[in-house]
Amino acid sequence: MSSDSRILVLPPFDATASFKYTESPNPQWKLGDGMPLNSPQARQWKEDEKLGWKTWDMDEMPKPARYKLLTSAVGPRPIAFVSTLSADGIPNLAPFSYFSMVAHDPPIVSISFSLPPNSPKDTRENIRITKEFTVNLISEPWIEAANACAVDAPLEIDEWVVSGLTKEPSDVVKPPRVKESAVSLECELFHFQDICPPGSDLVTNTLVLGLIKKAHIRNAVLAQGGNSVDPEKLRPVARFGGQTYARLGDGFELPRPAWKNVESIVHGLMGEPNGHSSS
Repeated sequence: MSSDSRILVLPPFDATASFKYTESPNPQWKLGDGMPLNSPQARQWKEDEKLGWKTWDMDEMPKPARYKLLTSAVGPRPIAFVSTLSADGIPNLAPFSYFSMVAHDPPIVSISFSLPPNSPKDTRENIRITKEFTVNLISEPWIEAANACAVDAPLEIDEWVVSGLTKEPSDVVKPPRVKESAVSLECELFHFQDICPPGSDLVTNTLVLGLIKKAHIRNAVLAQGGNSVDPEKLRPVARFGGQTYARLGDGFELPRPAWKNVESIVHGLMGEPNGHSSS
């Protein structure tokens, strides 16, 4: 039997698995240590350097190959499940993984859309015209419903019906939020930037910045104290390349170094034992 004809049998999804905190990979790490070789994983990582690197020139790659490579390499990515309305009030619901937080002051998220030739994304057009949308974060229990909304359906098709998800009225924007989502952000258009390849006038992507007006977060996913989200309770889903999604596994905390605590160590590493350069 050829490898192409084999049926991959996967274990069932383990809904009982949960996010937990562990030590960092190298809890004894000190400034200047680089990558310690104190584990089989680290030693194999170092050994793999001997295999070298493969380099791609982006200008020479076909667009589909570029997409496949970059979406598989840059991840996991959070997913924006975006609810919009057309100028005629037709609802649209679609997931996008070119998505991130941009700032907290003002509170802004970014979403970008790739544009097939002569076929702008419905979500992009709706945001351009109505200047409103909601971003809903996806959690494990309803990922299949969200994924169904990636269907390349005609404009008149209601993805809410396709997914079976529930509309929840927003407070300050017209597009509804997703009731099943534990985190929903009501957004107004802050900036709309079409992107063209260098030397071309053809728009191939659009970057949208959304100003968050309201954030709705389920009480059940809030961390102790109620002012932040607990990742174990949120159970977020992330995106890789192809058809691959991912869940959270283990997490670890690494305190950010404070200069006042490491200044003398850094100067010592630089050969300045007295904390001053010789110049």
